[in-house]
Amino acid sequence: MSDTNNTRGIAILGSTGSIGTQALDVIREQNERLHVEVLSAHRNSKLLIEQALEFRPNAVVIGQSELFQEVNGTLFDEGIKVYAGPEALEQVVEMEGVDMVLTALVGAAGLRPTLRAIAAKKNIALANKETLVVAGELVMAAARKAGVDIHPVDSEHSAIYQCLAGEVLNPIEKIILTASGGPFRGMNRSDLEEVTKAQALKHPNWDMGAKITIDSASMMNKGLEVIEAKWLFDLRMDQVEVVVHPQSIIHSCVQFEDGSIKAQLGLPDMKLPIQYALGYPQRLPNSFERFSFTNYPQLTFEQPDLKAFRNLQLAFDAGNKGGNSAAVLNAANEIAVSRFLNDEVSFTGMTDVLEHALASVSWQEKPDLDVLIASDAEARVLAREFKV
Repeated sequence: MSDTNNTRGIAILGSTGSIGTQALDVIREQNERLHVEVLSAHRNSKLLIEQALEFRPNAVVIGQSELFQEVNGTLFDEGIKVYAGPEALEQVVEMEGVDMVLTALVGAAGLRPTLRAIAAKKNIALANKETLVVAGELVMAAARKAGVDIHPVDSEHSAIYQCLAGEVLNPIEKIILTASGGPFRGMNRSDLEEVTKAQALKHPNWDMGAKITIDSASMMNKGLEVIEAKWLFDLRMDQVEVVVHPQSIIHSCVQFEDGSIKAQLGLPDMKLPIQYALGYPQRLPNSFERFSFTNYPQLTFEQPDLKAFRNLQLAFDAGNKGGNSAAVLNAANEIAVSRFLNDEVSFTGMTDVLEHALASVSWQEKPDLDVLIASDAEARVLAREFKV
């Protein structure tokens, strides 16, 4: 740990988003154990400034360079270093006072800073699932080589991580990722053709950013989590199962070779997995609301409808095919979601965009980072130009 009050120094990449602000809630409560070294935001300069004035980091990064003067003009006299642009984001993770990097950026933008942090031997709290979706094989190999721990922040992967504690000698038979089913659970394909943006942005259980909320509604979020789990826990795709659990109390399960299942339960609150990752291996005491079985007399489960929610099936297919398929899927999905939020494609039209990109980008069996980045760029162009 760094020397500041003998607390763990945290760099939060994406501090103004949903995960970032909740991470700051955790640090606010755990200030005797955790402190902020770095904050970053893409364009929300006003909130970044507010956060910096409260948490007094060593440095902040604003992604959009044209906002540098505004941020620096306020923070320079406070003794807080201000940087701008994507290259600065990669550099600040190497700072001496950083013990752990929380990657809470949206989309593939988290890949390069995560790899840079791993190379600098910083432990990672990973909230950016796209990093492993796009380049899971490369990232996990880099982490093993550097001796770096990757602590998952997604509630489902955190649940698996917690269930595996103490089970190092016991092979996994399969993992079961739970899904809420989103706001459109039970709808068929024709129903989904009529849903609106406003409906898709209303998640029944979780309060998240727009992109991940749309991904949850289409079940693409679960598809990305399936691919992430494959790399994070060194699994085959046939060892990953998805079960719809509308109450979002069981966050995921592990089944071992003797058939026994361990599950992690709790209220749907992202602060708990965030705190577990930032405080690992300690379980830090907190004032979070506690789960009570009597408030949830029934926990229910059902199979996902892969015909209605085609995005989940596409993710399983991409994970099985390997190579650059998942990178193409992820890039096309980022554009498809953006187009849906801008009223350019329908809810089901997003799937058409994904299928077009997957069919059009050349498959590469053993892609290096340059090939993955090129595949990402090509998929974005195809997804943006595709007429639905």
